[in-house]
Amino acid sequence: QVQLVESGGGSVQAGGSLRLSCAVSGLIASSYAVGWFRQAPGKERDSVAAICWHGGNTNYVDSVKGRFTISRDNAKTTVYLQMNRLKPPETAAYYCAAAEGSWSNGYNNWGQGTKVTVSS
Repeated sequence: QVQLVESGGGSVQAGGSLRLSCAVSGLIASSYAVGWFRQAPGKERDSVAAICWHGGNTNYVDSVKGRFTISRDNAKTTVYLQMNRLKPPETAAYYCAAAEGSWSNGYNNWGQGTKVTVSS
């Protein structure tokens, strides 16, 4: 059974940092890419960052480039999202998801989300 569990959310002031974790089980590390998404109240879920199975290829939405870093530790089957210089509009529920093979194949396994609140 595939399971993704996010953790690390919380409340932080603008300009602060958080590191989210996504623990993946039920998948072989070399078989999936992982993406981070966020959904603010009343808005659609948007892609934030993605990483291929070996970690050598990453992708970020323009608004987080230079501030967020996605990484993975396949030995721990965990993917991280380091978020620096957070902004209040980035308050949202953050989700991780796994895609078989490449992120271009689409995400079919999702976590339950972790909430991030950025106050001004």
